[in-house]
Amino acid sequence: MDTNLDTLIGFTIPARHARGRVARLGPVLDEVLAAHGYPPAVEKVLAEALTLTALLGSTLKNDDGQMTLQAQTEKGVIDLLVCDYRGGAVRGYLKFDAERLAEMPADPTLFALFGKGYLAITFDQAESGERYQGIVPLEGASLGEAAQNYFCQSEQIPSFVRIATMHGPDGCRAGGILIQHLPEGEEGRERLHVRLDHPEWDHVRALGETIADAELVDPALALDDLVWRLFHEEDEVRIIPSAPIAKGCRCNAAHIADVIGRFPEDERRAMADDQGIISVDCAFCARVFPMPLTLVQN
Repeated sequence: MDTNLDTLIGFTIPARHARGRVARLGPVLDEVLAAHGYPPAVEKVLAEALTLTALLGSTLKNDDGQMTLQAQTEKGVIDLLVCDYRGGAVRGYLKFDAERLAEMPADPTLFALFGKGYLAITFDQAESGERYQGIVPLEGASLGEAAQNYFCQSEQIPSFVRIATMHGPDGCRAGGILIQHLPEGEEGRERLHVRLDHPEWDHVRALGETIADAELVDPALALDDLVWRLFHEEDEVRIIPSAPIAKGCRCNAAHIADVIGRFPEDERRAMADDQGIISVDCAFCARVFPMPLTLVQN
């Protein structure tokens, strides 16, 4: 197993009042994408979205919390995109119009794929039960730029996001970096209001913008070495140890039977076909679970 894939690290630069995350996905992406058989242009969008989900979700303070990313459009090639992160695991899927996609160029723009739409990011905090959601127009050349708009408009946190993807003989690879400015004395809180003037942030962002797409996706480059390349001239950079990223679909027969069993008997019978089977689709893993009525009785 390549320790530089399906992993994420965090870092802080105390003197610059900044924090960041770097993630790189490989086999997890292959596993998610293999279940769907999406065309290349659609696979690229989902790979970017899963990487962005890992970056944002890892800012949760509790493993029981959940971060959900959703993009929905009006008359776009991609009608719906949903990803979420929980306990170090990501999952995602999308719906698209195959006929309209066939009319697009080989490498369509984000606007061509989504048209007019919005990006919603939701944080569910397990300990407090608090839910926070921000919704912004789906604008920019990439999902990373759309996420920057989210932080600027919804959370008022100056942020830099870059995501890169690559398809090769070894499968799909994606990498991403998220860097955020924090006000003086603040490190690691979820949502912060910041000063209007932040020269430290201009410096950190300028360094972050020097990162190359090839560095983000290169499995031979350790993530902490990547951070060192960017910020080795800073007085102090604190590295938060790496954390694995897994495929996180939580569907299983026992859970599905438990959920269906909570419905009244007449509703369960209405769900079943002539053979007494309730077929439950999981959009995340593209599987159908046939559940006999005899297994879901109260």
